[in-house]
Amino acid sequence: MPKNKPLQNATRVLVVDDEEEIRDSLKILLESEGIQVETVNNGEDCIARIGSESYDLILLDLMLPGRSGLEIQKELRALDPALPVVIITAMAVIETAVEAIRSGAYDYVTKPWNNDKLMAIVANATRQRSLHSENLQLRRALKERYGFSNIVGKSERMLRLLDLVTQVASSRSTILVQGESGTGKELIAKAIHLKSPRAEKPFVPVNSGSMPVDLLESTLFGHVKGAFTSAVAAKKGLFEIADQGTIFFDEIGTIGPETQAKLLRVIQEREFMRLGGTETVHVDTRIIAATNADLKEMVTRGTFREDLYYRLNVININLPPLRERPEDIPLLVEHFIRKYCEENEKPNYTFSPEALRVLVDNTWQGNVRELENAVERAVVLASSEMMDVDLLPESVTRPETRNQSIAASLDIDPGSSLSQIVEAFERQVITERLEQTGWSQTEAAESFNIPLSTLNQKIKRHGIASKKKREKFTT
Repeated sequence: MPKNKPLQNATRVLVVDDEEEIRDSLKILLESEGIQVETVNNGEDCIARIGSESYDLILLDLMLPGRSGLEIQKELRALDPALPVVIITAMAVIETAVEAIRSGAYDYVTKPWNNDKLMAIVANATRQRSLHSENLQLRRALKERYGFSNIVGKSERMLRLLDLVTQVASSRSTILVQGESGTGKELIAKAIHLKSPRAEKPFVPVNSGSMPVDLLESTLFGHVKGAFTSAVAAKKGLFEIADQGTIFFDEIGTIGPETQAKLLRVIQEREFMRLGGTETVHVDTRIIAATNADLKEMVTRGTFREDLYYRLNVININLPPLRERPEDIPLLVEHFIRKYCEENEKPNYTFSPEALRVLVDNTWQGNVRELENAVERAVVLASSEMMDVDLLPESVTRPETRNQSIAASLDIDPGSSLSQIVEAFERQVITERLEQTGWSQTEAAESFNIPLSTLNQKIKRHGIASKKKREKFTT
């Protein structure tokens, strides 16, 4: 028999079987791989051991005297949901073994077993146990070291980032959090707030890109009675609500030039006027801004104020995409499983080794948010506690379908480079916006917050022409 890779010496396994020959055979096999093995011959002794000892895995025979292995397995599940149980069964009772899997057993092996297969199952099961323990220890360490309970990661980049968060939290400086969509920018902003002296004061998020200019300014700065038709009473803005606390601008690059100017004044002078008002309002509000855009490039293009960029970018925190820290994926998966099992009042589910491998190998274009959605979907759809690959979305199990879908929507070849995809997407967005504005380049440029000359150059570069012009050229 070819040797499997030895498991860590700390691994402890409890073998539960009423046949002495079986217990001895398993003990010899497991100890040859460096595993510490203890044995008992009935379920009651197994339960008693669990109450006083710590194990990484239980090898449990289904056909036990007295209480059945299935009953014992269910009780073990109640005592320690994260403890993996591998069922040992005869071919005649496979259906009962499958029932045990549905109620939370990790896997099963049949007598007589294949040593290599058994050791592979043991290795995978104990790694799962180790992962769960590591996640608990990491969460404890992160909470003790940083005070963060909702941020998960052990990669060097994440730990350096959390050190920076802790270092800058106590300051009053503005902070710019940069990172791709779905990397957790708001989570980092909340962590900064909670570690700061402002923790007991409000944390106010603003989705900058979802509001028209007038509504955004009224929302931020408030308004006086009669400032506009529906202003029947004076109203405080978010800056006043966040006084002594923190205001968080999500996607800061989407705000228009007028609002940029007013925001710059608030940062510099810590004061503003309500919409339609004449009195100056003074506030002490810390600003944290986030973006997935390249603000420096926007400054070069003239779509973002240079002075505002430098005011916001006093301290820069750059969040790495998930594909650059794959070692954090198993821990995040475990974190989200626990979260959504609790929300859906389900027991502590787990992914099969194959499903976990698929999750770790995926590039996660949508980052942590996409991973969280995939885990939530699996938990909600799962009918047994062992979740397999079939519960993962097709975009994860067959990532090529996502590329084909993007290519089809942009009418380009699925094998196109990133620059070609970006060009095609920009062409499509500009064309759609021009159609919405009746092909008014002035209106389209204003809606994009870019100079008319910049839009005109893009239209020429992409060869965009209105439907009427296309019909004229083809008739």
